[in-house]
Amino acid sequence: MSQPLQAANYRPATEIDALMPDIATPVAAASFPQTILRYRNDRAAASVGLEGLDDRDWVSHFGRFSPLEGSLPQPLALRYHGHQFRHYNPDIGDGRGFLFAQLLEKGGRLLDLGTKGSGQTPYSRFGDGRLTLKGGVREILATEMLEALGVNTSRTLSLIETGEALERNDEPSPTRGSVLVRLSHSHIRIGTFQRAAYHGDGPFLERLVEYSLTRLYGQRPGSNPAAQLFNHVVERAADLAASYMVAGFVHGVLNSDNINVTGESFDYGPWRFTPLWEPGFTAAYFDHAGLYAFGRQAEAIHWDVAQLAVSLRTIMEADPLIESLEHFPSLYSQALQRRFCWRLGVGDGDAGVMTEAAVRGMIATGTPIDRFFHDWRGGSLLDSNAYGDSAWTAFRNAMAAFIPCAGARDHPYWSDEAPCSMHIDEVEAIWSAIDERDDWSPLHDKVTAIRRMGDALGTAPPPP
Repeated sequence: MSQPLQAANYRPATEIDALMPDIATPVAAASFPQTILRYRNDRAAASVGLEGLDDRDWVSHFGRFSPLEGSLPQPLALRYHGHQFRHYNPDIGDGRGFLFAQLLEKGGRLLDLGTKGSGQTPYSRFGDGRLTLKGGVREILATEMLEALGVNTSRTLSLIETGEALERNDEPSPTRGSVLVRLSHSHIRIGTFQRAAYHGDGPFLERLVEYSLTRLYGQRPGSNPAAQLFNHVVERAADLAASYMVAGFVHGVLNSDNINVTGESFDYGPWRFTPLWEPGFTAAYFDHAGLYAFGRQAEAIHWDVAQLAVSLRTIMEADPLIESLEHFPSLYSQALQRRFCWRLGVGDGDAGVMTEAAVRGMIATGTPIDRFFHDWRGGSLLDSNAYGDSAWTAFRNAMAAFIPCAGARDHPYWSDEAPCSMHIDEVEAIWSAIDERDDWSPLHDKVTAIRRMGDALGTAPPPP
């Protein structure tokens, strides 16, 4: 047994056993030619007592997937269905990842360690089960930036280069391979419920509901557990959609198998941060219709949540589900205002007019999203003419009613000339340094800069 795993805050779990064998298929990890440790997130590891692992043990667990003591004895490829770009697909599941372990974080909340690029499973179809190194680097950048911007997101725990040469049609090939491990508060998707409903498995749906309430939300089931769970999912999903908008983030693939019932964002493929408040901005080159464009993300997530209602309808009456679903737009609006106030560093209030005026001002003047929030949080522009254009008059007037929170502007980050951003040119430059010179310093420097910004922003408003 590795000595670090005796730490007081290392608490292994096997909660997923309550859903076996219906939830997953036991699988084995791929055997990689090499396991070169490229990134370890000790800040995230500390939340589950893993920060004391030396690099050898780290690679053994997160590159060779030797089991963590007391947790799952074998990886599990999760089963689920999903609507992909509004087309139902019953032939999916964990095709290049699996649930590797479960742990309890310091506060006692359940955490999953899931993988990406860990090899083929029964659900791989025609895929090779691998992840490109570029894809892994991009996921580090996405999760670090989103965490700093207050989005409820998975965290990238580990990235290990595997020594494989992969062929891809969307990257210059051959390209380097990797395997990634993420921490997430569950991998139970809307698509998990859809699969159970598709097979008419009412008892398993009821077990999924109970597991989600008790293990994921820490609640005792009431008189109508399915409705109780659905209320939570609607609230969390509306908050997730709002958080994407205030962060200027476009997930790219908001299929129902990519929506977690805890409202936690995860699984980053063709993501982008939009420089401008441009509703039609898309992240995925294959999203020709703009279904998951920046300005349509709330609509997309609302639609996905409706598919959960359809699945739950097989075990309960429709009226409570419809009532909860109808609250999504107002919950989204409230969350958008709450998160706008947080990023601006001002107290909560009736921020509808202010938020609308800010969006109109950004669109009319072409002001970058990150620039706008940085300038107004920093406070240096409140008495200047930098935003003197008439397009900002309504915002300036509305903003006058809001009082800065204590300490909101104290961090030296707010004196920086430019905000910390994560646009595609910088992502590509970070990858080029790795690809061309094996220089990882720009990545690590960027993670440091992102975390500094996160410290300046402070703790985001908690989800409902």
